[in-house]
Amino acid sequence: MAESDDIARRNRRLGMICAGVFAAMVATAYAAVPLYKAFCQATGFAGTTQRANASRVAGPGDVSAATVTVRFDTNVNGLAWKFEPVQTSQVVHLGENKLAFFRATNTSNKPLTGRAVYNVTPQVAGAYFSKLECFCFKNQTLAPGQTAEFPVVYFVDKRFAEDSDTRGEPQITLSYTFFPAPAAQTGAKVAAASRSPLGGTTRARL
Repeated sequence: MAESDDIARRNRRLGMICAGVFAAMVATAYAAVPLYKAFCQATGFAGTTQRANASRVAGPGDVSAATVTVRFDTNVNGLAWKFEPVQTSQVVHLGENKLAFFRATNTSNKPLTGRAVYNVTPQVAGAYFSKLECFCFKNQTLAPGQTAEFPVVYFVDKRFAEDSDTRGEPQITLSYTFFPAPAAQTGAKVAAASRSPLGGTTRARL
């Protein structure tokens, strides 16, 4: 009897250890995504751009005479939207705050919510490309037939011209892809969009 009780205790202990290991693995898996995203945003890894303080004001000493051409690329995946840059490229002084617009049109007959993901190429430029304001920071909802213009305020750090990996690079491509937003995050915006008039063009506010 004592031996069977001892075996039962060891089995319970083993079961608790296994359950704890499983829970830790699940928690690690969930944490990995935001941790990886934070790592990319902090380092520019894989072409991920930085997010800068929106109150930044570029003074005369912050802007370099050196320039780089920023080209804009747009894509849509799984969303009935037409998405394009209002301007195909901009010549930017390093350190200069620059404003660009992107235009999206909902070509379906129902409200749709999208979320834009982004990166830059060459990937090493991600460490020096920062956004002050961007439509990609949150979900965007368009009513049926609605067209909206979304702003991006960005700058390219002066250190871009000092890094041996980026010095002399003439062009950076900023690329966006709109995907359907997760269903759990779209309810209120879709309800509001369903009450909006069809068609028309709006310009999102900064």
